Amino acid sequence: MSSLDQLKGLLGVPTEGGGGNFDTAERTLGITLPKEVKDFCSIYGDLLISDYVFIFGPKFMAEKGEWMSELVREGHPTIPRPVLPDAGGMLHWGHSIEGDKFFLEDRGSGRWTVSVFRRNWHDWYESDETLTDWLLDVFSGRRDTDWMPEWPKTHWFE
Repeated sequence: MSSLDQLKGLLGVPTEGGGGNFDTAERTLGITLPKEVKDFCSIYGDLLISDYVFIFGPKFMAEKGEWMSELVREGHPTIPRPVLPDAGGMLHWGHSIEGDKFFLEDRGSGRWTVSVFRRNWHDWYESDETLTDWLLDVFSGRRDTDWMPEWPKTHWFE
């Protein structure tokens, strides 16, 4: 069973949100989004999960990427690399309600892994996991993330 299928089993599938076309986001960001991102964000994109994690989908991904790219260009003290649409940049795919910023970094050969600016810790976190693997570990409690909340048994979407 794929990580996305496992996430659907763990989180449930929202009745609203998700879906949409990523063409505008891809044009604006100057890349073809990884299939994993499109698959996940077409279900959970542009939604808040359990009052804590907001995932960007077709509606917000380009706008938030441009905003974050400008912020980093202006000299963000902790985010160490450019953000798309800047050349070679990371993909900004979401944030927490506490101000953590979630990114995917292209590691080559089509592999994108999760990195996070942890606002309350004022540091940069890098994983070697892809988007759905990382989220599955986070939401299931398999990944020790003392900077994330204790998750409810049943998730909801806004």
